[in-house]
Amino acid sequence: MTGSKGQVLVTGGAGYIGSVLTGLLLQLGFRVRVLDKLTFGGTSLLGYLDNPNFELMSGDVCSSADVKRSLTDIQSVVHLAAIVGDPACKASPKLATEVNKTGAELVCDAAMKAGIRRFIFSSTCSNYGRMSDPNGFVDENSQLKPVSLYAELKVSFENYLLSQNRPGFEPVCLRFATAYGLSPRPRFDLTVNEFTRELALGNKLEVFGEQFWRPYCHTADISRAVVKALEAKGEIVSHTPFNVGDTDENYQKKTLVELILAELPDRAALVSYVHRDEDPRDYRVNFQRIKEKLGFGITRRVPDGIREYIQAIQSGLIVNPQDPLYRNL
Repeated sequence: MTGSKGQVLVTGGAGYIGSVLTGLLLQLGFRVRVLDKLTFGGTSLLGYLDNPNFELMSGDVCSSADVKRSLTDIQSVVHLAAIVGDPACKASPKLATEVNKTGAELVCDAAMKAGIRRFIFSSTCSNYGRMSDPNGFVDENSQLKPVSLYAELKVSFENYLLSQNRPGFEPVCLRFATAYGLSPRPRFDLTVNEFTRELALGNKLEVFGEQFWRPYCHTADISRAVVKALEAKGEIVSHTPFNVGDTDENYQKKTLVELILAELPDRAALVSYVHRDEDPRDYRVNFQRIKEKLGFGITRRVPDGIREYIQAIQSGLIVNPQDPLYRNL
């Protein structure tokens, strides 16, 4: 492999974010090895197969042999592999714990043993749970209040990773905002994508807890943030968590619907709201640290992602948006 920027291992590289990140890394001149169990297939990586700087290793992060093999000649690790999302973790708690905790710790330990310097972990803003101040914002110094197994496992591994003080080891935690946008492996079990799909197809959309807040970030920008974390100086990122997103991209669910209806004004009658007060996740996030420390800024906003998905669905580019393949559960 002949890439000029060093070789990166991306675990879970065939996934929703991983397949976007893999393409960006290759475009920027990195050598990329993907370790993925291919639970949802590998068609998301087909476009990279003829790239001499790309290598696919089918394997499991819970297998010490697979992990050790995948780390040969690697300089940096981006650990994305996980059972992703609250519903998927709730449905398979044993598997989620094995992959998101035990497997992640295995990858971390093997990376340190292999002399890996930069280790980037894909965490989540879900770690914040619910804001104590409903009118405020949480940031990296706020208390983490995980309210789901998915977030609990993310927090657990964050703590494990950031407690490692091996000389030369530079762990970084990136707490992603809720992802949206196109990917070689589309997903429709994410809020923006799901709401857009339903209204683009002319289906009824029932929205629960329309007043709750979440931050959102496009897959392309999440991938750019990972690159920023890979290329930054160690003294800036080592043993540090960063929220990934933009402070202006915090939205209530009702606002998301309004943005979709701005593109599909004839679908307003399809929307209904079911008021809920018990959703424990309600958070607005401040993203100043990544902006100041890494010079990161987003290139796309939620309306851009909405338009992408409307075009992809209405043009027939995504043939069957209801296919279970486009969900993590």
